Amino acid sequence: MRFAFGKNWRSFLSLLDEHRVDQSRRAICDLLGREDLQGWRVLDIGSGSGLSSLAMEQLGAEVVSFDYDADSVACTEELRRLYGGRNKHWAVSQGSVLDAAFMQSLGKFDLVYSWGVLHHTGAMWPALDLAQQCVGPGGTLLIALYNDQGVRSRIWHGIKRCYCSGTLGRWLISAVFFPLFWLYSLALDCQRREIPGSHIRNYALKRGMSITHDWRDWLGGYPFEVAKPEDVVSRLSAQGFELRRQILTRGLGCNEFVFERLP
Repeated sequence: MRFAFGKNWRSFLSLLDEHRVDQSRRAICDLLGREDLQGWRVLDIGSGSGLSSLAMEQLGAEVVSFDYDADSVACTEELRRLYGGRNKHWAVSQGSVLDAAFMQSLGKFDLVYSWGVLHHTGAMWPALDLAQQCVGPGGTLLIALYNDQGVRSRIWHGIKRCYCSGTLGRWLISAVFFPLFWLYSLALDCQRREIPGSHIRNYALKRGMSITHDWRDWLGGYPFEVAKPEDVVSRLSAQGFELRRQILTRGLGCNEFVFERLP
């Protein structure tokens, strides 16, 4: 039982424009505290739509992208064809982060990037262990993992499983939660004293993403695992990494981490 991530990303590509690409570049630079990635070799684990890979390629990196989902691979290939002005510096393939031989074959990188992916593999901690092995000495690991909310996370696990159980489950969950998400967005606008609809209209400022596609991804994102920030930091510290930055969420969503492998 697995959510069709790639089909969701195919739909998202119809919305992609230079503004969204620019926001993705800005988000990556802000997280890393850099203005570009010139001279860096980057691995994008779970490339999805290909937007982050494109942004990193445009920032000057040599990018290796892969995804488990064939439709996601096709999306990334399409972006490389449409936007990738330096295609020889951007390789795209299909593969699994849980395939130890495949991961070893990729070599070492200055930056290993995996935003919101490892918790959907069905084996998050083994996936993290294999991902970090691709970071070279002094290199950077940038990951985002779902926040562990205890009971609430277990409830969401059941909701996502229901969504992925078949057509009936998907329609039922969508019919219940999409209206709730719209109301929540309007409530945020009221709380912030903004024009109704501002949260939805401005969502592209968040990494260039689409709010409706992110809602669908959230409801259907299964397999689904979560992690406590301190567990992530402890595990990677034991593997020779030092935490450089973290952005923690108070509730739903991902915690973001930037680690550096000690020489």
